[in-house]
Amino acid sequence: MSLAFDSVELPASAHALRERVRAFLREQREAGAYVPRCSGWTIFDRAFTRSCGQAGLIGLTWPKRWGGQERSTLERYVVVEELLAAGAPVGAHWIADRQSGPQILRHGTETLQAEALPGIVRGETTFAIGMSEPDSGSDLASIRSKATRVDGGWRLSGRKIWTTGGHVADWMIGLFRSEPADAQRRHAGMTQFAIRLSSPGIERRAIRNLCGRDDFAEITFDDVFVPDAHVIGTPGDGWRLVTGELAFERSGPERFLSVFPLLVECLRAGPRDDTPAARVELGRAVAHLAALRRMALSVAAKLDAGEDPATEAALVKDLGNALEREIPERLRALRLADPATPAADAFREMLGDTIADATSYTLRGGTPEVLRGMIARGLGLR
Repeated sequence: MSLAFDSVELPASAHALRERVRAFLREQREAGAYVPRCSGWTIFDRAFTRSCGQAGLIGLTWPKRWGGQERSTLERYVVVEELLAAGAPVGAHWIADRQSGPQILRHGTETLQAEALPGIVRGETTFAIGMSEPDSGSDLASIRSKATRVDGGWRLSGRKIWTTGGHVADWMIGLFRSEPADAQRRHAGMTQFAIRLSSPGIERRAIRNLCGRDDFAEITFDDVFVPDAHVIGTPGDGWRLVTGELAFERSGPERFLSVFPLLVECLRAGPRDDTPAARVELGRAVAHLAALRRMALSVAAKLDAGEDPATEAALVKDLGNALEREIPERLRALRLADPATPAADAFREMLGDTIADATSYTLRGGTPEVLRGMIARGLGLR
């Protein structure tokens, strides 16, 4: 197998949509609805998400029967790109729009689709991802949370941790072991469930991160009932479904645009342009971002064509995460033309937050070791 990143031309409809998104973001900023932040896709803001729903910016590729617009993946890419570049707080609908909704569309029951999808499109229903567990690390096959079949559904017990937005989300798609672990078949016997996080038996605890934000949660399930209609796919087929879901998680531009607002703030602050270092560092960052953007557009086009670009997506994420950690470290060494301006203060504040936050960039969505193992396997090297 070989990697392929074909050149992609955006359709005219995508350019028109881009202008509409920019106008929406301009109106939101002027109204004081948000202040640009790095990693805006991790900032949970229900009010902003409802505004996105009203503007028709969620569920763009989904069927019209559930409130979608049946647009192309490339058109959705343009919307996502603009929201990220603007540093908008889209965390409340990010997971639902990016992967939970598509997972339910592909593998959920009609009942579940009717319950969950229209609310996501309106910006009213939020989702979290229930994969990681204590002591599991990056070895997802070692999960111990259990699902036991009962009359009319299942009972869930166990614990999930590092669940982004899990303490404030409405739903979770969680991976549970529905059959005893088998050393010879570690990836068998797991099932995905759509779980209402207001269900009896669920306890949620927020976890504060290094930047002082309560982004994560630890969630305990104590004999939580889930009806059969909320099973995703076929019982026991959870591993295949969860790896497919991770392809959605790893293929987007958030893997290299999280720090784009920092680059914009640096330019607004006015780095000294009389030194070769400033031109080299800024030029390097822009060139690398442009290359990754073309790669991500190619992945979006492959998804639009019904292909499975898992290896290409893993490579984009690995390279993107490395660049996201590199940019703030390089920008901190630049000298500003006038360090006493309000723009300079804004840049330094964003830079400090980003440097603290950047330690997590290579963890979310898969570590470099996991991603490089996937790339090697996709290339037939292991």
